[in-house]
Amino acid sequence: MTLLRLGAMLRDRRGGRGVREVGLEIGISPATLTRVEGGRLPDIATFQKICSWLKVTPAEVLDLSPGTTTPADTVAAVHLRADQTLPEAAAADLAHLIVVAHRELARRAQKRRVDVSAWL
Repeated sequence: MTLLRLGAMLRDRRGGRGVREVGLEIGISPATLTRVEGGRLPDIATFQKICSWLKVTPAEVLDLSPGTTTPADTVAAVHLRADQTLPEAAAADLAHLIVVAHRELARRAQKRRVDVSAWL
């Protein structure tokens, strides 16, 4: 399963029901539902609501290994995999890089060493 299939999954599950009815059930607007079904990337909160309604984990939709990912991995992957010109491996590598950098910033903040200007 991939993020690109999210719209098709929504259409399949919605069946003949209207976008207003299903949008209300999911907790999103009918316009948002229509956009996501059309291939647009939802924001993170909407993505979580959709996954819950579809009864799938975000990791499944993103083809991430469950148990080895964190919420930060998922957030980064959602945004990077939305770029259809970015190769899958590059999206995964970039998501991992962002998460590692975030963890390092958090570690340094605990030690009161957060001057990132030296990194640039």
